[in-house]
Amino acid sequence: MKTLKPGILVLILGMTASFAVKAVVTEKGPNSKQTPRDPATYLQKEVRHELVMLPYYSLFDWLQFEVKPDDSVILMGQVTRPTLKSDAENVVKRIEGVTSVVNQIEVLPPSTSDDRIRRAVYRALFDSNSPLFRYSLGSVPPIHIIVKNGNVTLKGIVDNETDRSIANLKANGVPGVFSVKNELMTTKSASKQ
Repeated sequence: MKTLKPGILVLILGMTASFAVKAVVTEKGPNSKQTPRDPATYLQKEVRHELVMLPYYSLFDWLQFEVKPDDSVILMGQVTRPTLKSDAENVVKRIEGVTSVVNQIEVLPPSTSDDRIRRAVYRALFDSNSPLFRYSLGSVPPIHIIVKNGNVTLKGIVDNETDRSIANLKANGVPGVFSVKNELMTTKSASKQ
C-alpha cells in the first residue's frame, strides 16, 4: 500500500477547503432562509479578530478601530513596538471588503523608566493576592496598561465599579507614576455603548 507524503496531503486539504468557501457570507434568518450578513457587522468582527490575534499584541498595547460607511477602517491606539503598528495595518488591509486603512496608531517612545512603571503597575494590579488577579488570566487580559512619559492610562473592561476603583488606587500607589487616567469601563457601561 502506498502512502502519501505529508506535503501532498496538506496541499489536497488546502485545495478542498478553498473550494468549500462561498463568495457571499450568509447567516440563518428568522424563517431559516439564507439571508446576506450585514457587511458592517462582518467587517467589525473580522477587524477585531485580526487585531486581537496579532502575535505581539499585549496588555501594554491598546488598539481600537472604526469602520466607516465606505468600508474604510481607521486604526487608533498606542503600541510599544513599531512593528505592531505596521502589522495591524497589514492584517486589516488583507480583510476582504476593506476599501482602505488609515493608520493613526501611536508608537510609544522607548523608555526604561516607562518599562519599569509598566512592570510595577502590572505587579500591583495582578498580584496573586489582588482582587484583580482574575483579570490577568488569558493571553490578552481585559485591562490594558498604557504608559507614556510616566503617565499611566488604564483601558479596557472590568466587571464592576469596585474593580475599576481598585485598579485606579493600585496604579496610583506605584512609585514613579506622575498621573493615572482611569478609562476602564464596567461591563454595564460598555453594553450601553
